[in-house]
Amino acid sequence: MAKVGRMKLGSQGLEVSQQGLGCMGMSAFYGPPKPEPDMISLIHYAAQSGVTFLDTSDIYGPHTNEILIGKALKGGVREKVELATKFAISVSNDGKREIRGDPAYVRAACEGSLKRLDIDCIDLYYQHRIDTRVPIEVTIGELKKLVEEGKIKYIGLSEASASTIRRAHAVHPITAVQLEWSLWSRDVEEEIVPTCRELGIGIVAYSPLGRGFLSSGTKLIEDLSENDFRKHLPRFQPENLEKNKTIFERVNEMAAKKGCTPSQLALAWVHHQGNDVCPIPGTTKIVNLNQNIGALSVKLTPQEMKELESFAAADAVKGDRYTSDMSTWKNSDTPPLSSWKAV
Repeated sequence: MAKVGRMKLGSQGLEVSQQGLGCMGMSAFYGPPKPEPDMISLIHYAAQSGVTFLDTSDIYGPHTNEILIGKALKGGVREKVELATKFAISVSNDGKREIRGDPAYVRAACEGSLKRLDIDCIDLYYQHRIDTRVPIEVTIGELKKLVEEGKIKYIGLSEASASTIRRAHAVHPITAVQLEWSLWSRDVEEEIVPTCRELGIGIVAYSPLGRGFLSSGTKLIEDLSENDFRKHLPRFQPENLEKNKTIFERVNEMAAKKGCTPSQLALAWVHHQGNDVCPIPGTTKIVNLNQNIGALSVKLTPQEMKELESFAAADAVKGDRYTSDMSTWKNSDTPPLSSWKAV
């Protein structure tokens, strides 16, 4: 099996494994929660294999994924991993979602995560989505206080625009920006990736396998359970799926020629974007984790990179990443700081 190396994430001192583990699907969104003992075993196996960068959020479950991770960190595992969690998506008792970045919420969310994870300090704490009612400087100002108090070590943003990243970074250095980046999700390349690189911010690529589509194509949809949220995404609707399946077929053909799996090829493409990029493919199976690690030994020439990219050119991908009501970097600009009146 390929050796999982180490990398510096951002320029503030955080070091993580070259590939991380997205833990969301263990508890939420991708069908029913998976058996806890199996997931704890998987996390332990990942850490032993060198995949030590774990990614969770307080909205996964909600809350249950953090509790699961907390249990998995017992018995000396905490010291072996780099732990990232996120805040900002609040769910009321009646199920309504709201994005919050006000200082009181930031602090309460952090305290909640620390308690569920049963740890003293979060390695990397992301704002999961941007609250467009609160100047980003105000949210980061509170996160900066949490750093000073030793409750978090590093600050991250997820689905943030280039201008929001710049404004945040001016208040306190941002260590990492999490964004969706894969062969068929490349809208971040124009402005966001260059901004991160200019500022020395690490890049964490979520859904690097196109939410599983680049692993198994249309077969993925046939196997999804009723409550899997991917069933609602535009790219997975029948009219778009029919066109998108060609992308998978071409990736699959190239993978066969190279002697690897389509998921390894797609993941290798993300790894080849640069040594400042850490993909965090999620899985609930050890066999898939091993396969993902194997992507690290797949080497791609510039010509092969171009060929892969031609399969999933922007006009070839049908359907948006999310439904129109979801918050992404495209609607993440916040009001100027001068407009803020603290409540």
